[in-house]
Amino acid sequence: MKLIQVRKGQFVYYNNELHKVYSVKAMFKKSVHLYRLKDMQQVLSKASDIQLYKPKNLDSFIFYGKRYTIDQNKKPEAGDYILIVKPAPDFLDHYSLNEIEKVDNVEDGNVVTTRDNGVKHNEYVLMVPGKMDNSQDISYLDKSLLSPNQQADDEALENMPTIDTQVKPVVGDIFLDIEEKTKAMIVAMTDDEVVFGHGVTVHVTKLMDEDKFSLIYRSEEDL
Repeated sequence: MKLIQVRKGQFVYYNNELHKVYSVKAMFKKSVHLYRLKDMQQVLSKASDIQLYKPKNLDSFIFYGKRYTIDQNKKPEAGDYILIVKPAPDFLDHYSLNEIEKVDNVEDGNVVTTRDNGVKHNEYVLMVPGKMDNSQDISYLDKSLLSPNQQADDEALENMPTIDTQVKPVVGDIFLDIEEKTKAMIVAMTDDEVVFGHGVTVHVTKLMDEDKFSLIYRSEEDL
């Protein structure tokens, strides 16, 4: 499905692989900022180069190295991941379309996530680890276009460290940008981005790539 209006959070296909829209910057030629769900690799694109996909029950895909299957009927438990498909956040909650969040606790089907968001039972679907029976793999738009080794390589991403097991960045941390050979302190953050003191904004998952960034000083170490 070609997009007329691109919205943050939409699942889309770009270069035959499943991506998520991270932001839209209308003033640029390549205005759509995506990240590939399987490994969080970022890319800039145009709306004409992507195709919309709306996730549904029993869809299976790779998220940051781990395969999950959507199960809209199963109840979550603490430690599970949910996909927020019908966001209706209250005033103090901060989440949007297709956010993937980890469950901290559950009460009557409503959950509180590890980001302190309260998500009602009708707003999310559960992401069950692995590939379930009768599931549909939505990692690729057209599997016939895959190289002989690509699918096997993607499934081998299981060894990728998960975001939750790594140290989360906080304001005051100092990082070395290995490519630019510059050191900078985080001065502001959103759920998905960090802003460095010299004005550069970086997606939080990019900081986890040890080939691109190195943590020099952890501001919470002395607390």
